Amino acid sequence: MPTLVLTINGGSSSIRFAVYAARATLEPQLHGAIERIGLEGTSLRASGATLQEPLHRTIDATTHRDAAGSLLDWLEARPQFADVKVVGHRVVNGMDQTEPRLINAELLRDLERITPFDPEHMPREIELIEAIGRRFPKLPQAACFDTAFHRSMPRVAKLLPIPRRYAAKGVQRYGFHGLSYAFLMEELVRLKDPAASHGRVILAHLGNGASMAAVRDGCSIDTSMGFSPAAGLVMSTRTGDLDPGVVFYLASTEGMDAKRFQAMVNHESGLLGVSEISPDVRDLLVRESADLRAAEALALFCYQAKKRIGSYAAALGGLDTLVFAGGIGENAAVIRARICADLEFLGLALDDKANKANAGLISAASSRVNVRVIHTDEEVMIARQSLAAVGFATRYAS
Repeated sequence: MPTLVLTINGGSSSIRFAVYAARATLEPQLHGAIERIGLEGTSLRASGATLQEPLHRTIDATTHRDAAGSLLDWLEARPQFADVKVVGHRVVNGMDQTEPRLINAELLRDLERITPFDPEHMPREIELIEAIGRRFPKLPQAACFDTAFHRSMPRVAKLLPIPRRYAAKGVQRYGFHGLSYAFLMEELVRLKDPAASHGRVILAHLGNGASMAAVRDGCSIDTSMGFSPAAGLVMSTRTGDLDPGVVFYLASTEGMDAKRFQAMVNHESGLLGVSEISPDVRDLLVRESADLRAAEALALFCYQAKKRIGSYAAALGGLDTLVFAGGIGENAAVIRARICADLEFLGLALDDKANKANAGLISAASSRVNVRVIHTDEEVMIARQSLAAVGFATRYAS
């Protein structure tokens, strides 16, 4: 039997997982998710080559620990699980880590120490690591850091304009979605896009969490998410960049404390907060012609994304390739068209027919900028990096 690698990608209310077989290439065997953790209707779904038919069933899981237990029970009952040699985890913040690392007690202590940097994700990720460690203490686990891709950013892009003493404590811009961006850059190399290694690229990962990255000659020079994943673009339920004066205003007029503000910024804002309808672009597109709130939320999303492309083109000194990825970026042609409208001054023009078809290349023949749609795959990057961390063949690293 080939070596199998299990990937775990824990979100705020979900756990995505996948199993890959390490043969000549990484072959997907199984993928799925536990969704709506802590909410009504928590469910486990899975499909893949090792299942006779897709699975979708309700489970009882009010916490990530419960969900992890249910997932491990199900996986352990499958005969292939005995061939899993490493479990790879997406870890949101690795601070200065540039490579995946095998998880040991020292690394876990480091991750626990920086949980205040991202209280939305880090505690849950640690909980998942510990749950697997208790169940399978001899099974190696690897941490794959979402921040690693952005360690190449120049210091000026990392600095926050607050008293310098806080930088010494690690308060700086880190950037996220790095696993997705690393995959997209590898795909650009595979597609023989010259900008991947010698050019100016803007990557737009637009999903429930949304961000952009400016990449020059294969290296990240800037990204929209900063100290936390709540910064940058407008997102489904996150604010993106926010005037700090709002913090004082809400504290003084509504008595809002830090915990309540954190919940509002991450779970009640963005498209949901502005529209008062839904965090889902699909719902808002259906309602926008009849509901001004939906129309304004979509307009704000596209406007902020357009501005970010313009600013990153300035930072890069031009633009050669623009990539759309993520659930919105890959599937919402009308959103891509609105974001790209009026960017002709950059030499960018879309092919309407290709864009509506969600084609891989959606720029017009006359466009000086290649505009691509690429399906991103964080899980396969976790698998590649985890195998590298335990010393398997380097061919899986790219």
